[in-house]
Amino acid sequence: MFRFLHEVLNRVNVAYVATYPPAECGIATFTRDLVTAIQKFTPFSEPRVVAINEEGHILRYDHRYVKHTISKQDKESYQEAAEYINSQPVDVVSIQHEFGIFGGPEGEYLIDFLAALRKPIVTTLHTVVLQPWGTMRAGVEAIFEHSDVVVAMLDIARDILDDVYKVDTRKLRIIPHGVPNVPRIPIEVAKKNLGLDGHKIISTFGLVSRGKGLEYVIQAMPEIIRRFPDALYLILGETHPSVRRHEGEVYRNELDEWVRRLGLRRHVRFDNRYLTLEELVNYLNATDVYVTPYVNPDQIVSGTLAYAIGCGRAIVSTPYLYAQSSLSENRGLLAEFRNPGSIAEAITRILGEAPLRTCLEDNCYQWGRKMTWHNVAIEYLDAFHRVMPSRRAAA
Repeated sequence: MFRFLHEVLNRVNVAYVATYPPAECGIATFTRDLVTAIQKFTPFSEPRVVAINEEGHILRYDHRYVKHTISKQDKESYQEAAEYINSQPVDVVSIQHEFGIFGGPEGEYLIDFLAALRKPIVTTLHTVVLQPWGTMRAGVEAIFEHSDVVVAMLDIARDILDDVYKVDTRKLRIIPHGVPNVPRIPIEVAKKNLGLDGHKIISTFGLVSRGKGLEYVIQAMPEIIRRFPDALYLILGETHPSVRRHEGEVYRNELDEWVRRLGLRRHVRFDNRYLTLEELVNYLNATDVYVTPYVNPDQIVSGTLAYAIGCGRAIVSTPYLYAQSSLSENRGLLAEFRNPGSIAEAITRILGEAPLRTCLEDNCYQWGRKMTWHNVAIEYLDAFHRVMPSRRAAA
């Protein structure tokens, strides 16, 4: 390990291809955090972010890192980006893949881009669709054909990729979603700092969209309040930008109508902002029960759930794939999809059983230490280093 760290500290120049802040999406946040974590180990390297832009968007990037951009729906832009990367002193290309961030049907513009690259490629799959449609299967096949290493975040991805996509999973490496290394502070102190003392705090954070299932937690609140009159549900985050472009605030207005209809103004609060990492951690530290009531059973990654685990929260979730795996071994409680009664039962159980809540929190926090960005960066650096031409030549 010490020899490995000594070697990578010399220089590993990575080109990262993904969305990037100030773009507001989970992939952008992940990429920024990965770049930051890796730079701590390789301070003399020269990272280059190739940021994917939505049509017509003008973003003020940090040009210390963002050196080139791709216009999402411009196919020629991908060829230009490949030529740019090939011309630079880049050791390895790190691609963050999710079908929606690349242009073409199901992101198929990525395929020719991969074929045009003449550098080692490590591709991270942020989505593995259990029932692919359109060109999804061809896209995943191309990723495995052209990538030297493919990263997924759960072991179950290996079975899906093998059984459904029939790709060579010998290239696959499992690296968890990174989380901040957060010190534990007393929950009452965290609540007081936010003016939330005197409440049992239930929270959900992230970009708001219909697939989050937030209405089912709102519908569960009357039963929760009957048991715990001081319960307060915080919905933290703005509407997803792509949702806002297509339908405005229709879904958020529907959520607000549920709050009005059920008389929950004193028990549900919205914070319609894209929270900073510091704000997010402060809210998580003040949370008694964190909830992810998502409705897609095939969801294989959740950055919000990963962060809640890293902060050592007691968690209630619907049993989508990432939650089933992450909350096993007594790290959380699972509730039924689209079932307010089941959600209320799980939340009130945690609020009413202090030993259970402490056990869940401790188990999450301890498991989350393996997922800190420090450890995740070491895993990625090892993957990068193994595919670099100089390393392979020496092997």
